[in-house]
Amino acid sequence: MSGPGEIDRLVTLLGRLPGLGPRSARRAALALLRQPHARMLPLAQAMEQAARAVRTCSSCGNLDTTDPCAICADPTRDAGLVCVVENVGDLWALERAGVHRGVYQVLGGTLSALSGIGPDDLNVQPLLDRIAGGSVREVILALGATVEGATTMHWLHERLARFDTIKISRVGQGVPVGGALDVLDDGTLAAAIMARRPA
Repeated sequence: MSGPGEIDRLVTLLGRLPGLGPRSARRAALALLRQPHARMLPLAQAMEQAARAVRTCSSCGNLDTTDPCAICADPTRDAGLVCVVENVGDLWALERAGVHRGVYQVLGGTLSALSGIGPDDLNVQPLLDRIAGGSVREVILALGATVEGATTMHWLHERLARFDTIKISRVGQGVPVGGALDVLDDGTLAAAIMARRPA
């Protein structure tokens, strides 16, 4: 694309966002530029306010305007039930589904030798501190069904197994609700068979 420098810069910055390639970035830029007062300026203001106000929760790693975050500070949440997730997006997905009434631990990634992410790069120490404090009775490992997710779960399980006062569980994997067997990949089918339970 060749155009004014401001437009090129806008398209380039939008294109760096996850899920937006060059064509999507151009479409988004055009939508913003067609209605700058209705779309672009409010968006820029909201982004500036979020950049100043949002911080990382020192307890769980969630993003919020308070520290601790609203989830950690909520007295109605079960602080003894900790769900470990890879990133804040996973936490938000579980919250949208309304399936977890405990608290969380956001790792900030998974172990990956190729990406240079090792154990020291993961946000695990706050979880270990909570467990050592005696307030945790169960840790749910809710990581993706990828090689990196499985490696991280195995590593975490080894670290957590030394605490004999807690239960360690993991989310179920396999056939999704409404899923047809013939469209699932081999790994998902294998996980579904191995994780079978009585009917």
